[in-house]
Amino acid sequence: MFGFTYLDGIAFAAFLAAWVAYHRLMEGGWAERRSFNRRMDHYRLEWMQRMLVRENRIVDAQIVAALQNGTAFFASTSLLAIGATLAILQSTDAVMAIFADLPFVAPNRSSWEVKTLGLTLIFANAFFKFAWAYRLFNYTTILLGSTPPPAEADTAYAHGHILKVARMATIAGRHFNRGQRSFFFAIGYLGWYVNAWAFMAATAAIFIVMMNRQFGHDSHWILDEQRTDAAPR
Repeated sequence: MFGFTYLDGIAFAAFLAAWVAYHRLMEGGWAERRSFNRRMDHYRLEWMQRMLVRENRIVDAQIVAALQNGTAFFASTSLLAIGATLAILQSTDAVMAIFADLPFVAPNRSSWEVKTLGLTLIFANAFFKFAWAYRLFNYTTILLGSTPPPAEADTAYAHGHILKVARMATIAGRHFNRGQRSFFFAIGYLGWYVNAWAFMAATAAIFIVMMNRQFGHDSHWILDEQRTDAAPR
C-alpha cells in the first residue's frame, strides 16, 4: 500500500514504540530523581522559594523572559521546518530524481509523499508544544509578578503561591522538552527516506543518545555531589 513494505511497517512501529517508551521514561513515576529533566524540577521549586524572600525580583522576571524567548525561537523554527517539508512536497519530482542516483535508495512517489506528510506532522507537533510552552512561560511571569512581598513570606498563602509558580514553570519546561523531543525524533525519521533499515538504525541511535543525555554520568555529575573541580571525572 502506497509503496510500503512489511519492513517499512515494522520500522515505523519501532519508531512509535521508541517515542512512547522515551516519553514514559522521561515523565513516568520511575523518572523521579533519575532523569536530568525531572531532577531540574526540584531546582525550579528551590528557585521560587528563594525568589519569595527577595525584595528585587527583576532578575527572576528576566530569567523567565529568557526562557520564553528561547521557546519562541524553537516555535518559529518549527514553522520554518513545516514550510520546508511542504516545499519538498511541491518539488517531489526534482527531489526523487536526486535520490534515484543514491545507493540503497529506491524512491517511490506515493511513499515519498506519505513520509513527507509524516515529517510535517512531527514538526507540527513540535510547534504546538513550543507554542503552548511559550504561553505557559507567560503565565509563569504573571504568577511571579503576583507573588506576595517578602514581609508575607512566612504565610501559608505565600508558600502555596510559590508552589503554583514552580508548577507552572515545570509544566512549561515539560512542554518545551516535548517539543525538542519531536525535533530529535525527526532526525531519526529522516532515515526512512533511505530505507527501513536506515530508519530503524537512526531511531535506535537517537534513542540511545537521548537516553545518555538524561541518564548518563556527564549529565548528572554536577548535581550528584558538591565538587570544586570544573569538569566531570
